[in-house]
Amino acid sequence: MSQRTKIIALFSAFAAGALILVTAVTLLMPAPPQQKVTGQAAVGGPFSLTDQNGRTVTEAALKGKPTLIFFGFTHCPDVCPTALFEMSEIFAALGPDAGKAQAFFVSVDPERDTPAVLKSYVSSFSPQILGLSGTPEATEQIKKEYRVYSRKVPLKDGDYTMDHTAVVYLMDKTGTFVAPFNSKRPPAEAAAELKRYF
Repeated sequence: MSQRTKIIALFSAFAAGALILVTAVTLLMPAPPQQKVTGQAAVGGPFSLTDQNGRTVTEAALKGKPTLIFFGFTHCPDVCPTALFEMSEIFAALGPDAGKAQAFFVSVDPERDTPAVLKSYVSSFSPQILGLSGTPEATEQIKKEYRVYSRKVPLKDGDYTMDHTAVVYLMDKTGTFVAPFNSKRPPAEAAAELKRYF
């Protein structure tokens, strides 16, 4: 047997051995864990804010009742008061069941929306609507958790307004995001849907 033939035979034996080893290791290795895909958007998470009465409110407050959450600010000229009025109408349509649900109005304007300002503002709406605000850092945290956009927009007179996401979030009584909630339909119809999550 020539030297070249010996080298080819040795290389072939080595390659076959390597192939067997790789196959054995692959078969013996545990399969990677399967990721469970629920198809649910990752909306919601931990937060710590202050309500209009000065009490700390965290994500634990979402447990036990379905919750509507709307992000806005008290100097909002039309979108925010309209959304809170619509939610108030839904709670009115719930009648004696109104206490089985709740709503949070979360300020995206921590510079102006103190608990005292929020208390005055939300007093015009349903008592089921709680005003929440926090430090700029706490506000950014909850905005991140709920995928909320907001931006300060300077006005000509030196004042400012806020551009922001205008969606009503529906959370079930476990604190899990269900879907955007249509509060613009007839209040009785919206109340009937909310009752499904009691």
